[in-house]
Amino acid sequence: MSSPDRFARHADRIAARQDARAARLAEQVREFVAPHGDERALDVGTGAGALALALAPLVREIVGVDPVPELLAHARERARGQPHVSFLRGDGTALPFADGSFDLAATARTLHHVERPEALLGELVRVTRPGGRVLVVDHLAPSDPDRADALHAFERARDPSHTRLLGDAELRALFVAAGLELVRARREEESRQLDEYLDLAGCEGDARTRVEALAAAAGADRTTVGWYLLERG
Repeated sequence: MSSPDRFARHADRIAARQDARAARLAEQVREFVAPHGDERALDVGTGAGALALALAPLVREIVGVDPVPELLAHARERARGQPHVSFLRGDGTALPFADGSFDLAATARTLHHVERPEALLGELVRVTRPGGRVLVVDHLAPSDPDRADALHAFERARDPSHTRLLGDAELRALFVAAGLELVRARREEESRQLDEYLDLAGCEGDARTRVEALAAAAGADRTTVGWYLLERG
């Protein structure tokens, strides 16, 4: 996975943004994933625990994994008093769990930070039992190549931990290659405040000036988020 340095430096900002979006995320997860309630679940790239905490009231057990101790500290603080919620430090491309350990494995807004997203997806599949489900949520690259290139240039200038946004077709091809069957999918359009988005990455000084110049061509005031619920064969 990408270098955790940026996430460590700005853990407080990331956690505060998570808190502001927590109620909406909980609603989205409950509606889209609709767990049965008896699942052992995993959240890879959990950060400050956003997805794990949204799943917590809906499953029997949830484990969050992230490489950044500063973010995990926020996650543990927010999960206090919930004994079925735990967090551990780890690499999403080399998970410390046996095959088929979970009924539901998830990752949210993580793949675009990973050099080899297929490796992280492969680990999600490995630790999910046959017949279990995998949830993937991430920003999507535009289908137009020029717009995708402009957005990539913007995101890389804003945050060096960004690797590349994948498009819907690319993600679906990865799912097929990993042996996953699509249960349901949806797209959501999100607006965002540019200043807040740059602050979140600690983008300042000359770098911020360059990024602001790229923002209009990239359509940086909006993003498309893809939600995919998949079943392991």
